[in-house]
Amino acid sequence: MALIVFLRGVNVGGHRTFRPSVLARQLSEFDVVNVGAAGTFVVRKPVSRATLRTAVLRKLPFEAEVVLCDGRDLIRMEQDSPFGPRPARPDIVRFVSFLSKSRRIRVPVPLTLPPDGEWSLRIIAATSRFVFGEYRRHMKAIAYLGKIDKLFGVPATTRNWNTVMEVVRILKGDVRKRSRSRSPKARKAE
Repeated sequence: MALIVFLRGVNVGGHRTFRPSVLARQLSEFDVVNVGAAGTFVVRKPVSRATLRTAVLRKLPFEAEVVLCDGRDLIRMEQDSPFGPRPARPDIVRFVSFLSKSRRIRVPVPLTLPPDGEWSLRIIAATSRFVFGEYRRHMKAIAYLGKIDKLFGVPATTRNWNTVMEVVRILKGDVRKRSRSRSPKARKAE
């Protein structure tokens, strides 16, 4: 099964910037597919985690945290449907935080932040390596997303649920749909 690479804290606010499509080409020996600009890659060729991690870190122009995940875990996420059948409201973003290793701290879920008043972020479920939640489209939510590391005791990187579903489509072999769904401008930017 494929491995998924999540880079933490890259291409954010002008810091640690790089072109993911270029990195994917540099790692072509592993049959890498770039997903978006946040440092998410599907690695379709069988390779050990250690070899892949080393190759990714050598190609980056800066130090970065690399979180690896088995593709089957994301397919299982889709099947388990952690957010239920109803679509999210337009003002709500669903997300998954990928923990760099099994969490050290058991956090009671569901959990809302802030704990009183209108929530900005809520965690609806957590496993040993994945945290599922929602946040409101508001600047305050970014600060609360940054607290996930401390809450669970290990570094985490967060991706929108739509990105996770895009990875699942690639894993299932529906690359044609991905190519058609992006605008010509988006394809050119890569």
